[in-house]
Amino acid sequence: MILVVCTVLALNVWACGDNTADMKDAEALNPEMATTEVLTTEAVTTEAATATTATTATVTTEIVSEVMTSATTTAATSVESSTEEGEDTVVTLQNVLATHNMKAGTCLSDYMITDAKCVEFIKENFNSITFENLLKPDYILNQKASQAKGDIVAEFNSATESLLKWCADNGMSLRGHTLIWHSQTPNWIFHEAFDTNKPLVGRDVMLARMESYISQVFKLLEDKGYIKLFYAYDVVNEAWEDNGTRRNSLWLNTIGEDYLWYAFYYADKYAPDYIDLYYNDYNEQYKTDTLSAFVKTLVDKDGRYLIDGIGLQGHLYTGDNVRNYLSAVEKYGSTGLKVCITELDVGLGAYKAVKQPTEENLKLQGRYYYNLINGILKLVDEGKVKMDSLTWWGFSDGLSWRNDCSPLLLDKDYNPKYAYYAALQVKEQAGFDK
Repeated sequence: MILVVCTVLALNVWACGDNTADMKDAEALNPEMATTEVLTTEAVTTEAATATTATTATVTTEIVSEVMTSATTTAATSVESSTEEGEDTVVTLQNVLATHNMKAGTCLSDYMITDAKCVEFIKENFNSITFENLLKPDYILNQKASQAKGDIVAEFNSATESLLKWCADNGMSLRGHTLIWHSQTPNWIFHEAFDTNKPLVGRDVMLARMESYISQVFKLLEDKGYIKLFYAYDVVNEAWEDNGTRRNSLWLNTIGEDYLWYAFYYADKYAPDYIDLYYNDYNEQYKTDTLSAFVKTLVDKDGRYLIDGIGLQGHLYTGDNVRNYLSAVEKYGSTGLKVCITELDVGLGAYKAVKQPTEENLKLQGRYYYNLINGILKLVDEGKVKMDSLTWWGFSDGLSWRNDCSPLLLDKDYNPKYAYYAALQVKEQAGFDK
């Protein structure tokens, strides 16, 4: 089998929407846990000291069989696998991961589906979608309607409905994100009469509101005909600090420490059996003991798990230790639950020590991505981890909430980086020296 790599030059600078702050997922990384040590599964040489000029990591091909000239084909790169019979098949993220029985995912916002180039790349490479914002509590809880009804009211706005329809029309599977979170959740839901000028409600009232909210979300998806698109849902997001304590939140303050158990209890009660229920968190490589112990508490009175999986966000840097991260993934796998990478991006450098996208730094990023994904796939193939999807938190640096550290597979102009070939597991194009 011969791999033929074809590079297509994008004719226009790609702009896929306005990156305003409120459209980004502000799930911050912990500065105390960042490391500048670069350890991959290979020996990595020192990086180039010069970081003055940003360069695009479009890879010059050695073997060019055909330049794709269709005006609609702006996904700057395709990799073709040529069989002995001469038949070519385009190698994309989704068919690479399909060989390991996994879906390839990305996050998505409504403005992305209005750009033809954006849609082209998504449809070619991904078959799983996570809404970047539009299923978060801030976007689906209606204060005026709640006050009028006297009960919490969940509803989908037109942008959410538009994105759900697009996913249905394009055969996408969905990961729901997220029900219970300390952030992007309106404070008024915790107050009497849904009014922040009034006192906080008590435990019983807040438990009733939590149940009503969760049940309404799944009922809305069912009534609108979208429920069967979902294969997973993040029930709780980021509830634990790096030091092993519960994160302070109004959920914790009004209900108590068992709000986490009740969140999964209600989700298990109202979600269809075919939707896997996840706990999702960042800095996961530093929380393995805490989270592994926590998920064991999420059982009903008969000892049956209320949770199906652990979501590992994977917001990393090239200065993080690949082997340590893979060890953490393997440890989560030992819980017996499913484990999914849910928001993968790998920034250049380290926290508060971001590096510029020079050629050498982009090559280092490519090697990092290659070793990371290769290690994950080996854990899956060896049966050490049950993983059915790997999701990137976007695909172009220009759209990333971490765009200052160039963390994704394509640059801001939609050109492929070494990281893209690394994700495809094409080692010779992933930044390794020849």
